[in-house]
Amino acid sequence: MAAKTESTFLNMVVVLFVVTIVAGFALGGVYNLTKEPIEIAKQAKLNDAIKAVLPDFDSMEEIEVTEANGTEILQFYVAKKDSVVIGTAVSTYTMKGFSGLIKLMVGFLPDGTINRISVLEQKETPGLGTKMTSPKFKDQFLGVQPADFKLKVKKDKGDVDAITAATISSRAFCDAVQRAYDTFEKNKGGNE
Repeated sequence: MAAKTESTFLNMVVVLFVVTIVAGFALGGVYNLTKEPIEIAKQAKLNDAIKAVLPDFDSMEEIEVTEANGTEILQFYVAKKDSVVIGTAVSTYTMKGFSGLIKLMVGFLPDGTINRISVLEQKETPGLGTKMTSPKFKDQFLGVQPADFKLKVKKDKGDVDAITAATISSRAFCDAVQRAYDTFEKNKGGNE
């Protein structure tokens, strides 16, 4: 039978150190294994959102533009068919959601009309704020010209029907769309 090692402070520190090193290497290995598949999945989700909000296109150019307020950068995806611009997808966001960050992809036609909207990321309350992804809410923005449509909820004297019991999420959605539109207009749809 092996001799029992006496439990000392030094023994405990060494064992804890060895466990920490092994766990650190294991976490690092898992991170390296999953980093690339996660990036591929994120890019696929972005590409799907761009295709969902724009008419069919045969080429696309990605450009960075300064937000209308001049502080942040938004991504524009200018789509062309037969060398003619047919729309621009704008990756936009707001921090005003009930749970913080909401990211949208808003598709604009060349005249500024909203073609479609796709929700990229949100962490709103399940069953309430998450209804922003439903067609019942999103479809009220289809074909809308923001110059003639107030991108605010009706409670705030706007034209948008808010999600029941999720006014903050509805306001945030409108804020992100307004940010995209203002930047689109300031940058002439990325065609300046």
